[in-house]
Amino acid sequence: MSGFPLPIPVIETENLILRGPRESDFEAFAEFGASDRAQFVGGPYPRIRSWGGFLATYGHWALRGYGMWMLEDRASGKTAGRVGMIFNDGWDEPELGWHVFNGFEGKGYAYEAALAARTHAARHQNLPRPISYIRPDNTRSIALAERLGAKLEREITFFDKPCHVYRHPLPEEAAA
Repeated sequence: MSGFPLPIPVIETENLILRGPRESDFEAFAEFGASDRAQFVGGPYPRIRSWGGFLATYGHWALRGYGMWMLEDRASGKTAGRVGMIFNDGWDEPELGWHVFNGFEGKGYAYEAALAARTHAARHQNLPRPISYIRPDNTRSIALAERLGAKLEREITFFDKPCHVYRHPLPEEAAA
């Protein structure tokens, strides 16, 4: 079986293919979820929770018409992370989120993928100025948000922890 036929767009960048999830992506997804690297997204968490989160990727696309893409490294074909727009129950508004999996950090993939996802969301999904929820101790994500032109908008408590809300610029502001 080739997978659930959701109309998830494919975006190709210089180094990546942003595409819908495949069952073969799950091992990399679960490895990330079980690692200390998942601390900023509610982890580490057990494999069964990873499975639920992985399946929620399809549900989000089906219900909202947008969601998270899996990142495929063009050179190796390996699953390199996730990026995209999410708007979970109880959240203020849609968020641009990203995770880069082990072995793919430091290559600029998060920037490349987030920029492509944000541009697509503005042009095709009526999501021109998303936010990113970032914990204040997640210095790498803060640096990425700022590199993307996002500005600290407010500080909140999110899942009982301090959180910064970064607002992304309109596409025409980002290009300036």
